[in-house]
Amino acid sequence: MQSLSATEVLKRQPLDALKELSTFGALPAETLCWLLEEGRISRLDRGESLFEPGRRGDSFFVILDGSVAYYRPGKDQYAYIRDYRKGQQIGFSNTLALHDRVGMAIATSEALILEVDYRLFNRLRLEFPPEFGLMMLNLARELARTIRSVDDAIVDIKSHGIIMDDPALK
Repeated sequence: MQSLSATEVLKRQPLDALKELSTFGALPAETLCWLLEEGRISRLDRGESLFEPGRRGDSFFVILDGSVAYYRPGKDQYAYIRDYRKGQQIGFSNTLALHDRVGMAIATSEALILEVDYRLFNRLRLEFPPEFGLMMLNLARELARTIRSVDDAIVDIKSHGIIMDDPALK
């Protein structure tokens, strides 16, 4: 994992492109630049770990470029859950719920990641209240999409007869 500055990131990706990312949707350039300057930006090589189980969940990560796969431990191996792509966040639910990490995230390509810890997120709330509200809406939308996708997966499993003993259906 290599640390990068906001200037280095903006040389790779124009600010207008970053403003289009779903987590940053509708944020003004000033606020986005502030987040890049104040947050921690890392470049991960393919196969590098972003986080592992048991680590503190006091920050979340915005994928500025690349992709990250998320895995949860099962009985004797890790289970693939899903990919997170450019513009999405990973780890916000841990930060919101004050939970340690339960899974691991591995870069599936070279990835640029912005880490927003709870202190920076609180500073955003205090220094840029309207923009904090916009970012919260963006984060809530992504959580809602995730919940719907999990619901869809459960329906798909049940419709294929894998789970048949649901007492509510009897």
